[in-house]
Amino acid sequence: MIHVLAIITAKPGKREEILGHFRANMPAVHAEEGCIEYGPAIDAEGMGKFQTPFGPDTFVVIEKWESAEHLKAHAAAPHMAAYAARTKDLIESRVIHVLSPAA
Repeated sequence: MIHVLAIITAKPGKREEILGHFRANMPAVHAEEGCIEYGPAIDAEGMGKFQTPFGPDTFVVIEKWESAEHLKAHAAAPHMAAYAARTKDLIESRVIHVLSPAA
């Protein structure tokens, strides 16, 4: 299994607009072969001082894929290229961490 954490920071005030495009693309991603989990998450409210918040312009995409090959196919999918084109001018930064389970 492959885990992915994609940290997306929108240009100020644009997070909800990106999330709208993201949510519209989710059914296509969920239909991909090998997709186990794919969804956005934002800072939980009221967690206290032990939390390190990402802030109001950032969201994290939490993904699980059956294999690296499935993830690579996802990255090359036409709907992902279309999503990237729709959101490229709204994104300040994007950091993607691809992880394997620790043995």
